Amino acid sequence: MTVTSPATAAAAPERAGLFTSVRARYLMPVAFVTYSLAYLDKSNYAIASAGGMADDLGLSTSADSLIAASFFLGYFFFQIPGTLYAEQRSARRLVAWSTVAWGLLAVAQGLLSSPGQLIAVRFALGVVEGAVLPSMVMLLGRWFTRGERGRANTLLILGNPVTVMWLSAVSGWLVSVSDWRVMFVAEGIPSVLWGLACLWLIKDRPEQYGRLPEHELARLRADLAAEKAAQPPVTGTLRERYGRVLRSPAVLTMAAQYFFWSFGMYGFVFWLPAIIKKGSGEGIGATGLLTAVPYACAAAAMLLNSRLSDRSGRRRRAVWPWLACGGLALAASYAAGDHFPLALALLTVAGLCLYAPYGPYFAFVTSLAPPGIAGAAIALVNSLGALGSFAGTYLVGWVRGTPLGDAGAFGFMAACALLSAGLTLAVPEPAAARPARVP
Repeated sequence: MTVTSPATAAAAPERAGLFTSVRARYLMPVAFVTYSLAYLDKSNYAIASAGGMADDLGLSTSADSLIAASFFLGYFFFQIPGTLYAEQRSARRLVAWSTVAWGLLAVAQGLLSSPGQLIAVRFALGVVEGAVLPSMVMLLGRWFTRGERGRANTLLILGNPVTVMWLSAVSGWLVSVSDWRVMFVAEGIPSVLWGLACLWLIKDRPEQYGRLPEHELARLRADLAAEKAAQPPVTGTLRERYGRVLRSPAVLTMAAQYFFWSFGMYGFVFWLPAIIKKGSGEGIGATGLLTAVPYACAAAAMLLNSRLSDRSGRRRRAVWPWLACGGLALAASYAAGDHFPLALALLTVAGLCLYAPYGPYFAFVTSLAPPGIAGAAIALVNSLGALGSFAGTYLVGWVRGTPLGDAGAFGFMAACALLSAGLTLAVPEPAAARPARVP
């Protein structure tokens, strides 16, 4: 049974759905495009590598893996300080200037000629992009209520699979008609332009957006105030409050969980084009189209799961079963052997299961910290996820070059997905985090 706050109950007869609210129509397209461009500029490396870059630069399998993974090592370092700046100062400025910087670095990848230069630029790309996702999740927490955040987070992170769908096709086409250098330059320039536009488009708080109807703003204020009142009292200085969040056993467990989830996820994401190319025997253009299939299914699963999670208010059960099924599907896809259609179908199941929990997951993490300082929890979790992404991207590529081959790589990814499902079950869901049913 869910509990409805007095403010929510009073406003319910007039409440518009999330997708018809002015807040969603204004902010969600901006958030979606921002994260889409971020994902484009960090993930097109896999297409470049499969499309001739590794041969042109004489990269070994281990060097190729290290360059791809260096992004996530840089991604780790700026998570917490960047998100705290966004939470206490301005998410608008952080997101906008980070987007400009990563666009310039993305373009630079197409102008380099040595592995050492690529490692340095990929590392820097990770640093400037590091705080963008947790800052955007924190920002959405100011604009949307608990009963909306699962879907709001999903619409943000939907930029991931949707971008990969067209990234795989468009990047493959760019490489086939030109080369990998042109692809990096052509796909980096839009981020520079978009970052400058974000200085005007993004508002740090709903009150700063002049076109938000007064009745919608009043309802949002009332609901957020009710949520805050339902939380235990928060005492101490700002530093002490952040310290308690960063030492919280629940937050630390979810950080470990995200490490293993990201290990499996980014091993899957970065090496899926190479795995499909090897299994299908097709060229880079057809490989790009085939790679898009799992992500199309993942986008649908994300929307469905977030809707169900917002309706029930149960976040944990919208996460762990999907991850467990994703781990099993990864193992089964390798067991399919030379039966490529079956292997691709199982990879599709694995992909949609690994992606489906993202929106409810970040709503769950947000509920583990008091309003106003939840950015610290999101940043810590995402930091450990960056290390997991580094490990997954590097070790999966490295293992594929050893006698363990693809069997070892799939075994690593499957085990990490299953472990992340188990760790999710170790964290109880806060009773106060269960929102009212939503329209």
